[in-house]
Amino acid sequence: MSSPVIHVPPSAAPSPLKRAAKGAARLAALVGVSPVLASFWLSAAVRGRGPALESRSQLLSLWPGLTGQYLRRAFLERVLARCHPSVCVEFGTFFSQPGAMLDENVYVGPRCTLGLVHLERDVLLAANVQIPSGGMTHYFDDPTKPIREQGGERKLVTVGAGAWVGSGAIVLADVGKGTVVAAGSVVTKPLPDNVIAAGVPAKVIRKRFEAPAEGEA
Repeated sequence: MSSPVIHVPPSAAPSPLKRAAKGAARLAALVGVSPVLASFWLSAAVRGRGPALESRSQLLSLWPGLTGQYLRRAFLERVLARCHPSVCVEFGTFFSQPGAMLDENVYVGPRCTLGLVHLERDVLLAANVQIPSGGMTHYFDDPTKPIREQGGERKLVTVGAGAWVGSGAIVLADVGKGTVVAAGSVVTKPLPDNVIAAGVPAKVIRKRFEAPAEGEA
């Protein structure tokens, strides 16, 4: 016997009272996170913005619940290249690159690790998603040197508007708009718009808006 399906209705537009309460909460979060912001700018002047961001976002990632969401957003709005006020970043998630960009209504689930990434509007990341700064953050071609001494390169990884990346996926290349990446997949090559992709490495299973073939899960 199959389990019942529970449909979740879309969120309603907030009332004026709710908007006012959110505004007050954002102000309180900014006050609460101001010591962390001050320490970030001091550390950035000495160590660089990358290390300063990583350590402070690790600290703030440990604050649970709604309070943690507000504190993280207040911090990230002021240190990332872009972080829209509607962004939600859950417990355990941290960032390593200040060039990261988070657009409107982005949701980042628990325990994600994000580098140089652009999450376009309405992107959903499930838990434990990893998006480093491309697939070549470490070179390894010279056998005479340890990998840690060979350098690497950072590349902006873009997840297109409305895409959904499943739990535990690793994304090393761009994901198209509206595309769904199955849980546990490893994206090594760019994915087009509006497809469903799965596997290691991730491959396109079908287009998102076409019926699955007979016998296809």
